[in-house]
Amino acid sequence: MNHEHAFVCGNPALDFAATLRARRTVRFEMFATPDRLDAWFLESGLVDSTTPAGEADVERAKALREAIYELITARRLGDEYGKKALSVLNEAARKPPATPQLTPAGRRTEATPEQALSTVARHAVELLSGPDVPLLKECDNPECTRIYIDRSRGKRRHWCDMEACGNKFKAAAYRARKKSAPSAATH
Repeated sequence: MNHEHAFVCGNPALDFAATLRARRTVRFEMFATPDRLDAWFLESGLVDSTTPAGEADVERAKALREAIYELITARRLGDEYGKKALSVLNEAARKPPATPQLTPAGRRTEATPEQALSTVARHAVELLSGPDVPLLKECDNPECTRIYIDRSRGKRRHWCDMEACGNKFKAAAYRARKKSAPSAATH
């Protein structure tokens, strides 16, 4: 499958929150159309198939995504949870989730958009109430606003993804150093 979405954050709820990219600058919306939401559900591996999403599902997904992002940011910074964000998350988590079924070919999970969103919401509840909270970090690339779980040895990871942000950032820093460095005197 040709992945158009990135899954680098270490948890489906974090990857879902990252579908609005570069929040502080250009704000790139990954859920521009219902089929982009459908693609995210399938590419995430949470479901094997989903009934096609409509515009209302996209609006619900965006509301849930913003609630998750707000709650994760609050938790990371040690702030109070916003009541509205908690309400949006818990409302979605109360709905029936996507349920795996056993078939002769193996496990298969079919879902409606509402069930898929409930599954994402439940991942967020588990994450925010679980042991990975101290490992939540925001990418060091100032243009990136992905929050990821740092499971690296020594907890010294700086980037959500080495390819997407780390290499770009390191290359830019290298070019800046080369430009400002006085050229070596030749004898």
